[in-house]
Amino acid sequence: MLTVHHLNNSRSQRVLWLLEEFGVPYEIIRYERQPDLRAPPELRAIHPLGKSPVITDGGNVIAESGAIIEYLVETYGGGRLIPPPGTPERLRYTYWLHYAEGSAMPLLLLKLLFSVMPRRAPGLLRPLVRKVSTQALTALVNPQLKQHMAFWESELQKSDWFAGNEFTAADIQMSFPLQAAAARGGLEQGHPRAMDFLERIDKRPAYQRAMEKGGPYTVNR
Repeated sequence: MLTVHHLNNSRSQRVLWLLEEFGVPYEIIRYERQPDLRAPPELRAIHPLGKSPVITDGGNVIAESGAIIEYLVETYGGGRLIPPPGTPERLRYTYWLHYAEGSAMPLLLLKLLFSVMPRRAPGLLRPLVRKVSTQALTALVNPQLKQHMAFWESELQKSDWFAGNEFTAADIQMSFPLQAAAARGGLEQGHPRAMDFLERIDKRPAYQRAMEKGGPYTVNR
């Protein structure tokens, strides 16, 4: 049986969601984050990098969210949640599937990093770390994040979903960046289409089942 090696409060929530959309039977093996929020070393027994998400299916061990989604769509989708080849929607689908982790998430991780660094710095260094972090956020991270959020908003004004007017696996992939931006990036201010996107995915039965099975989920860490 297909197995999801599921780290609590992580990107692997999207894998559960996709499997629920397809109605594919699967098993969950749960891993809990360490106090420093890193994945536990037990995950290295599944994949050398010890990251999540990871799935095992027969003799296949597959890591990376985009690669997992591509594998599941190809293996279990039966043509569902992916636009037909050769269409403009398929091109948009491919773009957003890879943009989510390649462009959006590194920026959001920098936002998280520079936000938590002052709180975790030793007392004597805290003022300096706070100054450096504030400068990095003000000069680099926040302006770029603002540009990306405006981009999402403009694209969602063109169609109901990121790849077109039909819900696809690219929307599942894009859910995490938008949720992270809503939690700590100011997405709720001036981005009604993006916020509507989040409201609509919250109402999907498959999404709700995935959240129930995966456990509590917050991106505001």
